[in-house]
Amino acid sequence: MTLQTANTPVYDRFELCLTGSDNGNPYLNVELSAIFRQGNREIFVPGFYDGDGQYRIRFMPPIEGEWSYVTTANDKMLDGQSGQLVATAPRKGVHGPVRVRNRFHFAYDDGTAYAPFGTTCYVWQHQPRAKQDETLKTLAKTGFNKLRMAVFPKEYPYNQNEPLMPVFEPDGEGGVNFDRPNFKYFQHLEQQIEQLGELGIEADLILFHPYDRWGYCTMGAEADRRYVAYLAARLGAYRNVWWSLANEYDFLLDVKPVSLWDEFFHILEEHDQAGHLRSIHNGDASMNFDHRKVWVTHVCIQHPDVKRTQEWRNAYGKPVVNDELEYEGDIFLSWGNISARELVHRFWITVLRGGYAGHGETYDDPEELLWWAKGGKLHGESWQRIKFMREIMAQDVKGGLEPLGPESQWPWHRVSGARDIETGTSFIYLGEHQPNQWTTGFPKDNSDYEVSVIDPWAMTLEPAEVIPPVIMRPVRHANVVHGGKPDAAFGVRLPAREGLVIRVRRKG
Repeated sequence: MTLQTANTPVYDRFELCLTGSDNGNPYLNVELSAIFRQGNREIFVPGFYDGDGQYRIRFMPPIEGEWSYVTTANDKMLDGQSGQLVATAPRKGVHGPVRVRNRFHFAYDDGTAYAPFGTTCYVWQHQPRAKQDETLKTLAKTGFNKLRMAVFPKEYPYNQNEPLMPVFEPDGEGGVNFDRPNFKYFQHLEQQIEQLGELGIEADLILFHPYDRWGYCTMGAEADRRYVAYLAARLGAYRNVWWSLANEYDFLLDVKPVSLWDEFFHILEEHDQAGHLRSIHNGDASMNFDHRKVWVTHVCIQHPDVKRTQEWRNAYGKPVVNDELEYEGDIFLSWGNISARELVHRFWITVLRGGYAGHGETYDDPEELLWWAKGGKLHGESWQRIKFMREIMAQDVKGGLEPLGPESQWPWHRVSGARDIETGTSFIYLGEHQPNQWTTGFPKDNSDYEVSVIDPWAMTLEPAEVIPPVIMRPVRHANVVHGGKPDAAFGVRLPAREGLVIRVRRKG
């Protein structure tokens, strides 16, 4: 049977809806897929069951032009369906999925620069509808462009309420039937992912986590495999999806060995038509996954020692996203009570050592409405400064920031500095240091420069006073000679307060 031609913008979703058998359990028994063709190019797209005899195949066209498709299924009502679609130009402001670019950095599929400035709301879509609406309203003003969120609900301090709806259907005996998804939940999940996309926010989906009282983390390897494949089929055509296989995978090694995590990566590779980013997250600081594996696109890590960012880049050779460098808050858990200033400080160190950082807020609340878990409102002071940071970086960072020197080299073991690959703009973050002048590390060439001083906490940017560089006498220490001649083209007068950033733009 030939179906009608449809028009779909590039990076949007074309959806083929089919009616088939609802006998037995189609989630287990019906196999459905399609091949989409343009010239010699073929893309395999799996289908999925959506309840009440309804089946769907979703396709995100990656380029403009005419595409044809034909279905394959073990249900005669679904098999051999064919048709065409015309992929038109992308909608304004739509740039496609995020990809790795320049080895340690990211960009959208169309080449537009992208740098993640994310936050965490683990189970926001499991909260009452009014709370979810409040979360989206808050996100619209924050400037965050990535959100970590878990598919499953969570059992943990400050996460004791029942979810809005179950992910899988009850089994009638007080348990869960992992062979029967709750299609209403998945419909709701994808609606919220779409709303995030309209806000320009990437949905960094956590597929598994250990904080569970429903049995989702121990539902068995076969159920796990079906679930991962189902998510890929259902959500692979949403341009703003990232796959995070686990939050703290190492706390699940007793039920999911490393070989099974690798298998999940392979399922995503096979079933995700768009090839979205894939990562996995550690719990114990010493239990990093082997991110060198080719099926892992980037490093997702949690660690408070952000000065090790270059070490992780060197070890894994991929973008580093430290999504948990501890949270702004005041709760009793040690990872959730750093100050807003400290979180902003860690953001700047991470970014100027060539990585990316994640925000979280955990202020105690009598109703246990913590942003990190349930969303809602933000009460802290770091998010405004992170928004300011993103706006500053967007002006000059196009290809990605590369460290100005090795972390073991003076002065970069004390402060953090990086230069953008494309624009050549440099940033030096002095952190806890508060010199009245800085005369080290600026480029020595024939360029003219525009120099500014940024105060990340006050959220100001002002022209800097340029001064001659300091000539340092040679000092021998541990058989290493320091100084002897200026290693900078110029110096900068500073107000002698901590937390400042020097921005150096090349003119012309």
